[in-house]
Amino acid sequence: MKKISDSTVKRLSKYYRSLEHLIEKGVETVSSEELAEMDGITSAQVRKDLSFFGTFGKRGLGYNTRALKDQIAEILGLNRRWNVAIVGAGNIGRALVAYEEFRKQGFDIKLIMDSDPQKIGNEIHGLRIEDVNRAPELIAQERIDIAIIAVPANAAQQVADMLVEAGVKAILNFAPRSLKVPPHVHIKNENMAIEIEALSYHLSNRNRANS
Repeated sequence: MKKISDSTVKRLSKYYRSLEHLIEKGVETVSSEELAEMDGITSAQVRKDLSFFGTFGKRGLGYNTRALKDQIAEILGLNRRWNVAIVGAGNIGRALVAYEEFRKQGFDIKLIMDSDPQKIGNEIHGLRIEDVNRAPELIAQERIDIAIIAVPANAAQQVADMLVEAGVKAILNFAPRSLKVPPHVHIKNENMAIEIEALSYHLSNRNRANS
């Protein structure tokens, strides 16, 4: 398979959610033009993204919404369950444990860890906060596939190193700094400050253009 860009994978996730919405409304077929309009892109982009993974739908008839949703789910790995660990039981970590969409999409939060003695032993939605010093043991025990880092920036690299050493191959980083991991480990950075700064940029430039 050709190397697939992150932007293509993100668009597949959008198509998946758009298809869910259509199925909930009882829509059985959708064209690339309709799907493109829902996601704010061109129909050519939809067809190109899907073409990386095979042939979908029939010319002139469009796509069966359920079949395409199931095919995209398989591409994205949503047709199986993934065990997830969260490091950091602060506001972000607690919010992630409470986020029902994770379980719905096949991501089971099995473990939350922290270094604060006042938090260790407490529960969040029935999940006990464990001591992060036990991470290697607990990650192996729970067969963790994906880890989420939700700790302050100054502790994030140390946590990433620990997760890699424990055998984790996929990391989602919420700490506001870039982290170094070996090539065999996949890492995604979710920096909310950068995203809101991008919005600030667009608003500022729109205001300048209008003045």
